[in-house]
Formats: sequence, C-alpha cells, structure tokens
Amino acid sequence: MAPVLAGPPVPETDWAIKVQDLVLTYRTTVEKRPTFKKSLLRLGRNERTIRTIEAVRNVSFEVPHGTVLGIIGVNGAGKSTLLRTIAGILPPTSGRIEVHGRVSTLLALGVGFKGDMTGHENVVLGGLAAGLTREELADKYQEISDFAELGDFMDLPMRTYSSGMYGRLAFAVAVSMEPDILLIDEALSVGDARFKEKSFDRMRALCDGASTILLVSHGMKAIRKLAEEVIWMHKGEIAMRGEAEEVIEAYTRFLDLREQDVVDEDV
Repeated sequence: MAPVLAGPPVPETDWAIKVQDLVLTYRTTVEKRPTFKKSLLRLGRNERTIRTIEAVRNVSFEVPHGTVLGIIGVNGAGKSTLLRTIAGILPPTSGRIEVHGRVSTLLALGVGFKGDMTGHENVVLGGLAAGLTREELADKYQEISDFAELGDFMDLPMRTYSSGMYGRLAFAVAVSMEPDILLIDEALSVGDARFKEKSFDRMRALCDGASTILLVSHGMKAIRKLAEEVIWMHKGEIAMRGEAEEVIEAYTRFLDLREQDVVDEDV
C-alpha cells in the first residue's frame, strides 16, 4: 500500500524538498567461497567479511514546489535508496532532509497490503492510516475503485490478485490522496497500454495541480513525458542535473560507451 504521510502545513518556502550533504552507508556481510586449504583451516568456524556500502554520498539538491524531477541511473546507482531516505523509510547516516507538505509514496507496488484482506478493506485501512475520516474515505473509495478497474475483485482477498492488479490498486491509492509531494519508484509500468496512458494523464493532472513529484525510472520515455528536470545518479553521487532532454542525452551516451567498453574487453 502506498503510505501517505501527513506533514506539517506547507510553509512559505520556494522548495518542497531540500537535501543537504546526505550520506547513507550500511554494512553487510559477504561470505566468499574459500579455497580447499582455507576450508580445512576454518573447519568449525563461521567467518564472514563485513563490507561497508556507500549507497548515497554527499548529495545536495532542492526541489521547488510544483516541480517534476526525474531520477535516473544504472542499477546500484543509489536512486531508490535516495528516494526511500527522503520518504523517511531509511535513516540517513549524516546530512539533513527537509520535506514540506503531505507526502504520498509509491516505492514498491503492493508493499503494505494485507493479503488476507480484500482490496476494499486495504483501501479503508490505508486511508485511515493516512488520516482521512470515514466520510472522506467514502468519497475516495469509489474514485480509487473506478481508477483501478478491478470490479468485483475489490471484494476478494488480495492474495488472489496478480502482480498487475496489485500495482493498479497501489497506484490508484497513491494518486487519489491529493498529495503535495508524490514519490514514485518504477511504478508507471503497471497494466496494459490503456491503463499506462491513464496513469500518465493522472500524473499530468497532479502536475497541473502544483504537486511536487520525484520519479525514479529506467524508462526514459516516462521521464521525457513527465519530468522537467532530471538528476543522474552514479555510484551514489549526482553525476549531472539539468533539463530533462540534456541529462537524458548525456546518460544515453554514457550507456552506449559503457556497452562498447564491455565489447572491447570481450574482444
């Protein structure tokens, strides 16, 4: 379910999100395959190597109210980690994040839904958690149900849903809560072509309503259609920020060169 965080009243600032010197590191265990000799020496011992990952490194930027900011980069570049930190899901190691406004997140489709509960029950539960009254929920429910186009499935347990049905309901919930700020991570590819187009139309309507949107995606078509500015993340840092077409062109050249390097190494 897309959590909606009720923030403080939106102050008179030029920006909705401000990130200053953000760093996020975490430690993970790596168990390498030992040689036969080392296996004998380590007999009975469970040794592991601790590795520190710098997922986000000294990142700073501001997002003005009403801006659609795309975030691109290869897998492991730090895009999703950055978005989850802004959403308050991951605590930063150091640095500061300020977010002003009501936030709705769509970071992993279907996360938070209870499989044994119906779609209807999940929508009600999510709405109450977001601070809506039952009267407001009564108005919102029909809008969400109509947008998701799940029909009678809304009254069935969500464990019976396909991944596409999960995604459609999660998207419908996220965009129907009238957020000031919407954080989306790879969530525009659900449904068929018609539903995708409807999703884009809803996103444009949110933009026209001055919502601030951060969109992480590998789909350059979606970024081109929706984003005014783009941040290119690389190895946890901002490699480039600027107008969408300019940054996408530079990123595409980088991908082409990297693929050529792989070919040359193979030769």
